[in-house]
Amino acid sequence: MKRACGILLPVFSLPSEYGIGTFSREAYKFVDFLKAAGQSYWQVLPLGATGYGNSPYQSFSAFAGNPYFIDLEQLVLEGYLTREECCQYDFGMDRTAVDYEKIYSSRFKVLRAAFEKSQIEEQDAFWKFVRKNRDWLEDYALYMAVKDSRGGEKWSDWPEGLKCRKCETLEGYRQKLKEDILFHKFQQYLFHVQWKKLKKYANDKGVCIIGDIPIYVAYDSADTWANQELFQLDGNGQPINVAGCPPDAFCETGQLWGNPLYRWEYHKETGYEWWIKRLAYCYELYDIVRIDHFRGFDEYYSIPCKDTTAANGRWEKGPGYDLFKAVKDRLGDKEVIAEDLGFLTPSVIDLLKKTGYPGMKILQFAFDSREEGNYFPHSYTANSVVYTGTHDNDTFRGFYGQIKRGERTFLRKYLNVKKNSDVGWEFIRAALASVSDTAVIPMQDYLGLGSEARINTPSTLGNNWVWRMASEQMDERLADKIYQLCSLYERAE
Repeated sequence: MKRACGILLPVFSLPSEYGIGTFSREAYKFVDFLKAAGQSYWQVLPLGATGYGNSPYQSFSAFAGNPYFIDLEQLVLEGYLTREECCQYDFGMDRTAVDYEKIYSSRFKVLRAAFEKSQIEEQDAFWKFVRKNRDWLEDYALYMAVKDSRGGEKWSDWPEGLKCRKCETLEGYRQKLKEDILFHKFQQYLFHVQWKKLKKYANDKGVCIIGDIPIYVAYDSADTWANQELFQLDGNGQPINVAGCPPDAFCETGQLWGNPLYRWEYHKETGYEWWIKRLAYCYELYDIVRIDHFRGFDEYYSIPCKDTTAANGRWEKGPGYDLFKAVKDRLGDKEVIAEDLGFLTPSVIDLLKKTGYPGMKILQFAFDSREEGNYFPHSYTANSVVYTGTHDNDTFRGFYGQIKRGERTFLRKYLNVKKNSDVGWEFIRAALASVSDTAVIPMQDYLGLGSEARINTPSTLGNNWVWRMASEQMDERLADKIYQLCSLYERAE
């Protein structure tokens, strides 16, 4: 990767009139802001449809997009909706936070109204999209239609014929829920058209999109239901072992994610076909892919399904380089960022070197005594991506206020922060000045926001994935300040 810089901002954090960030004019305004600030990259979180806990890392599909991100204003312009229809629902009045309960209760009703006016069955472009994406779209649309018809019930509680995907049962539901299935395909078509338009706008401005894919899929997802042979499930479709992280200084019982684990031997027998299809689709959505939890491809942490904590898990061997060789053979050389955080064994380090992918450096970790590893800028290599923090970290201002006094003193000494200097900007400066080819800074750090703007606190539920930026915060003076600092360290475009 070239020496460059970017900004991390989830789509849901964009300003908009309808309660959550979308592919709206404010998204285009943010691209303009990135351009003015000399940025080469916009990094987003996973764009999938979210389920329990609203986490983009627990999606109903590894392929489908989040209908919440569909811009209603574009549907008004296309004649699918009127502004009056959009305004008759309560999407939440807080400009600084997403109210997912209100979004869930209103957004699908508005999209249904658009669907009923759309005459989508008469549009050739729609059917072209359906044919091109039938490998995942057919199962996803059926899964969501059935789930809706059964009040959100997870697939493992469905009737036996449906749970086990007996052909005659599936066909019966396809006929019974034909209109609802079409509605879900309609949503995915809108998502696809609007996102591709926004991505093209960004690319034309010289801004590339860094996408983010979770290593695992959710148990209650179309992926698991439609491809049960790919996962460590028993004869009843129940997980045998699930994913997570072992105990550490941040969580004494570890992290119990609950995702089903892969049957890697089976994946190998298929030539990693599902993974190759997944990554190929990602490169239609993004220019660069950040693969979450890269360590799990070398060794993965396996926790017995019935356990209530991650304390009794054990490490199992993953596919290693064999998977990435298969991907490279089929897809060619693609740009990847490997999320290689946490305790790294020699075999993980060797895997990273073999792939040639840049790893991640989190500047906050250098000044947190709980974190293992060397994250000081003087130890970085060029083939890396430096962040002040990620979506799982507090903002810098929140972090700085919570670390121990001695750690704050050392941080100021290391950065040579003068008495009257803004420590937040000096922290950003250290990332930009580093030898890492790429530097990505969360928007909240450029805005100098505190813990109220934190995106996610791992191992917690509630008050995550909600922070939103105000439109006026995309300020020309801020863009110029960012540009000047990035230019100083030869990163600005």
